[in-house]
Formats: sequence, structure tokens, C-alpha cells
Amino acid sequence: MSLTYFWIFIILLATGAPVVFALLIGPGLSLLLDRQPEFYMALLSRLYNGMNSFPLMAVPFFILAGEVMNAGGVTASLVRLSQSMIGHLRGGLAQVNILSSVLFAGLSGSAVADTSALGKTLVPAMEKEGYSRSFAAAITAASSVIGPIIPPSGIMILYAFVMNVSVAGLFAAGLVPGILVCIGLMTVTAVLAKRRNYPVAAKRASWSQRGRTLLQSLPALMTPVILLGGILAGAFTPTEAAAIAAVYAIFLSVFVMKTLTIAQLPAIFINAATQSGIILMLVGAAVTFSWIITVSGMAVSIAETFTQISDNVYVLLLLVNLFLFVIGMFLDAGPAILILGPVLAPVFVNLGIDPLHFAIVMCVNLTVGLATPPMGLVLFVASSISGEKPDKIAVEMAPFLLVEIAVIFLITFAPAVSMTLPKLLGLA
Repeated sequence: MSLTYFWIFIILLATGAPVVFALLIGPGLSLLLDRQPEFYMALLSRLYNGMNSFPLMAVPFFILAGEVMNAGGVTASLVRLSQSMIGHLRGGLAQVNILSSVLFAGLSGSAVADTSALGKTLVPAMEKEGYSRSFAAAITAASSVIGPIIPPSGIMILYAFVMNVSVAGLFAAGLVPGILVCIGLMTVTAVLAKRRNYPVAAKRASWSQRGRTLLQSLPALMTPVILLGGILAGAFTPTEAAAIAAVYAIFLSVFVMKTLTIAQLPAIFINAATQSGIILMLVGAAVTFSWIITVSGMAVSIAETFTQISDNVYVLLLLVNLFLFVIGMFLDAGPAILILGPVLAPVFVNLGIDPLHFAIVMCVNLTVGLATPPMGLVLFVASSISGEKPDKIAVEMAPFLLVEIAVIFLITFAPAVSMTLPKLLGLA
């Protein structure tokens, strides 16, 4: 089988075709040109089997939970909690943006959902307080990267599905890197706030005020506790946890907080189903494309190329990080994981790298790619919300990206940073 499919895929991406169509048209048209119609049934079978998976049911349930939480005003309660805790700092509203992303990460696991939900609230508020619109959009996009790193994470579920690693272990491995990204972003923000004399968002809240705000937000904050506690304790699977999260989100929004009505739920279900359909179709297409890469021998060629460059595992880890970072500039994290995971992971596992360690390195690297130009999805969402051009946002985001890249290299070359918690929990 020739590599025609790959060049068709690249050309389609370059012309702006949706990734899912590029993934399907490339192999399909290539088989027609190569006169190999016998592979068509195998392609269709891979497409169907790529979507027909019980573990993948976690994805639509997490999407539903995030949609319900967002529509039910949970985002606003998290912002209020963050503001009561750190709003009194110089550049407080920017710091609130980051902390809110950390709290929201435990509910949605999606960088795009984070950018959309928090951006609509905080970008206008920051601009009103005197921040430039490009900086407000940049900090929103940069901090939203935390969403898929701190569990639950849709990207990690996809990786675990493709590479058969422990979802619970991958979730546990993401906690410390996510917190490190948060600390790094807050440190950079503090420096910039002092240099640019950014305003204080609010007066220092009293401990009683903070306590009341915490109590109001506690039902929402219990979501990640229930999810991660249940998964890490082995009480339920990630798929069951996602279903529980969706049910809990509905119960919380409709019956406890009473910010949603039963009549509003059908529209939320339809929106979640539409998003889920897009993601699952993308998964099926990416699994199909990954299979074609294997059958055509391209996977072996890529593996041989890496091993021929050097036999030093640290050099290869540096190169694969650079490679993934470039890929992340052009390809969304989900398709990149589904396509490249089966190609790259076996190479590094054979070199002695723990499968879970490589998994978290790849997931964090490609997650950061969501915010990098020229094709970062989060970057474009932040642009559409703020009305600012992506290139201006990217310039303001540069110091934040440097922090995230530093965390990537830290977890790459110091495995204990991400692997200690999974090992303590018996998951690695």
C-alpha cells in the first residue's frame, strides 16, 4: 500500500477541510487510486468498531455533565469562590481566571468548554477592570489548558482507550502536572501584574465571607471528589463515573440550586448529543487512519527513524516532545493521540519508558498544543469570544506557553513528578 493517503490527508488539512473528513477521504481516495477496493470493508469495519466501545461512553456523559453545569450557573459560583479567595491580589481578576480553570477542570475535563464558559464571564469583566482584551483572552486560553490535564479528562480517556492503559492511573498522573501549570501561570501573572500595575479585583474577603462562598460552591466542588474518589477507590469504572457525574449535575442544577428547569434539559441534551456525535465520529475516523498507517508500514518507518537518530532515551524523549509540540500546532489533541499513540508509544515502551509515563507526557504535550498558533482550537475559541485577533492573543500568551512547556519537560525528564501519586495508589 502506497503513502498516497498521507499526502491527500495533508493537502486536505492545508486547504482547511475538517479533520474528520481529511481522515476518511485520505485513505478512501488512496485505495481508489491504488486500485485496492478489497480494503474498503476493512475501513468501514474499523470506523464502526472505533466508535462502538463501552469505555468511550464516558466521553458523552462527561460532555453532558459539563453542559448541565455550565447552563446551571455552576461556572459563576466557581468564579465567586475564586474571587473571594484571591481577588484581593494585584492582578486579582487574572488570578481568579486561572483558579477558576482549575476548579472547572474537575467538572468538565475540556479545554474548549473551559474557554467558552469562563471566557464569556471573565474576558468582559477583565476588560472593564482595565486589562487589555488580548491579555484577558490570552490568560483565559492559557489557563484552560489545565482542563484536560486535571482529571476527569476526555483526552486521557481517548488515550487509555487506544493504548489500553489504566484510566485511573492516567487521571492520577495528571493531578500534579495540572497543579504545577496552575502555580506557574499564577507566578507569571503576579510578575506581569506588578510590572503593568494591574488592578486589585476586590477587597480582601473576611474568613466568614469565604466560608459562606465555599459552602455555596460545595455541591459543585463535590463533583470531582465523587468522580475521582470513586474511580481511584475502584468503586466504579470511568464510564460509570461519567454517568454518575451527569446524573449528579442534573440533580444539583434542577433540584438543589434550582438554576435549571426540566423544560430546559432537552435543549442541553441535544447540544451534548451533537458534540458527542462529532467526537465519536472523529474517534472512529482516527482509529481507521491509525490502522492504515500500520498496514502501510508507515508506523514501522517512523519507529525506525526515531531509533536510528540516537540510542539515548533522553535525546529521543526530547525529540518526541518537539515533534508532538509541532504536531499540536496543526492537529487537535484527540486526533493526534488516536493517530500517533499506537505509533510512538511502543517505541518508547521498548526503550524502557513506563507506558503510563509516556501517556501523561503525550497527553500534556498535545493538550498545550490546543492553545498554540496557528491552528490551536482554544486560541480560536478565545478569539471568537473576545473579538481579538488570534495573533495578538498568541503574543500575549507567549510567557504562559513557556511555563507550560517547562512543565512538559519537567514531567518528561523527572518521571517522579507525575508518577509518584499513581504508584502510591497502586495504579502504576
